[in-house]
Amino acid sequence: MSSFVGVLVSDQWLQSQFTQVELRTLKSKYVSERTQSGRVIVGNLPPIFKKLKAFAEFFTEDEIKAVLEESYQNMDDEIDFESFLRAHLNLQTRAAAKGGGSKSSSSFLKAATTTVHHAINESEKASYVAHINSYLAEDKFMKQFLPIDPSTNALFDLAKDGVLLCKLINVAVPGTIDERAINTKRDLNPWERNENHTLGLNSAKAIGCTVVNIGTQDMVEGRPYLVLGLISQIIKIQLLADLNLKKTPQLLELVEDDKDVEELISLPPDKVLLKWMNFHLKKAGYEKQVTNFSSDVKDGEAYAYLLNALAPETAGPSALTISDPTERANMVLEQAERLDCKRYLTPKDIVEGSPNLNLAFVAQIFQHRNGLTVDTNKMSFAEMMTDDAQTSREERCFRLWINSLGIATYVNNVFEDVRNGWVLLEVLDKVSPGSVNWKQATKPPIKMPFRKVENCNQVIKIGKDLNFSLVNVAGNDIVQGNKKLLLGKFL
Repeated sequence: MSSFVGVLVSDQWLQSQFTQVELRTLKSKYVSERTQSGRVIVGNLPPIFKKLKAFAEFFTEDEIKAVLEESYQNMDDEIDFESFLRAHLNLQTRAAAKGGGSKSSSSFLKAATTTVHHAINESEKASYVAHINSYLAEDKFMKQFLPIDPSTNALFDLAKDGVLLCKLINVAVPGTIDERAINTKRDLNPWERNENHTLGLNSAKAIGCTVVNIGTQDMVEGRPYLVLGLISQIIKIQLLADLNLKKTPQLLELVEDDKDVEELISLPPDKVLLKWMNFHLKKAGYEKQVTNFSSDVKDGEAYAYLLNALAPETAGPSALTISDPTERANMVLEQAERLDCKRYLTPKDIVEGSPNLNLAFVAQIFQHRNGLTVDTNKMSFAEMMTDDAQTSREERCFRLWINSLGIATYVNNVFEDVRNGWVLLEVLDKVSPGSVNWKQATKPPIKMPFRKVENCNQVIKIGKDLNFSLVNVAGNDIVQGNKKLLLGKFL
């Protein structure tokens, strides 16, 4: 395997503004235009930039031209690749301003991976370093580099060889990566580093991380905002691993009937965590509805009610009598520590509404005291979800494969998540681009059962066009969740 160098730009600052994936994409656009026209001039840029997804919704070609005219007097001037990148960067800044700024970089599942916002949250960095120091302390290879000092850039330097990423993935979802495939020695050559990062990025996608605009070279360079973004997603997946009916069948206590159970199964783990939190808050007499892990919890009141409901012997109502949010947040954290919850955040993080760290905190409370009981009347449903060992292995194999395709929907459970047909349509569109008629498809959440059948009927039609053996198989069979059919016919 040859060493991967990537696209290099002489101006280091300019290079740092783009990931390697973005540089390769833009380089391809530039070279294509130069090949077609013989040279690239300023006047060629508006139609090129208009076709880019980042600009399509913000600018018309005329508006792009007007922006370029501010920097170039003559639209016939020839430009080199670096000038092309600077023009793109200028337009990108305008797009961010026009759109009200970049999206929050603190989203856990889709952590910041764009080049508009590169700020590093030092509090989050410190929390993730503490997590790594704790969970990898006994790892035979990693312990020689631990503990990491959160006040330095040691985390990003350690991530450059790719071993840290692979090890964290295996902590989050055990068995994802065969440890023998990881190159582990103190001094790795470029080929071995590239192998580790390729393995890590592909595995990160497979377990549900959103890996957008990240290449192996970006990880080799240890770009802080990209490294921290990936680590945050991996840690979240680990912390929310038990928020499903297979791992925690007691979650059935959150629902009242079969329709609610189906909805619960389809919810992503962070939404299940919110549902669990609101379930206990309602029982405790808290009148507000918590809809996020940021603004809705920053006064600390919801935490005070939650801990008082779950652990009255260690928490009590004392935090509710405190009016100052910072003092209340400090007391809440002290009460949570008595339950052996790891301290992922500080009182300041609660008051400022850090969504990543607040989510981690609530997940810790769930792991140590979920407050749910076993309802024997409902447990029979959970037992029905238990698969035999072979089926579970096959489900996990296909789940990892589907998630590695990079489709928009993350699959938590193959048998449940494909029943509305949407995921299978996304998979078929990856396998056979252009085969799906999206105008005839309905995107989740889907409340009308016939819409699910319509999606699944299109899946059947496309499958037959691709020569799948689908004799006597109808869309409704997929909606019903026939496991043997799904494994034998589609996966």
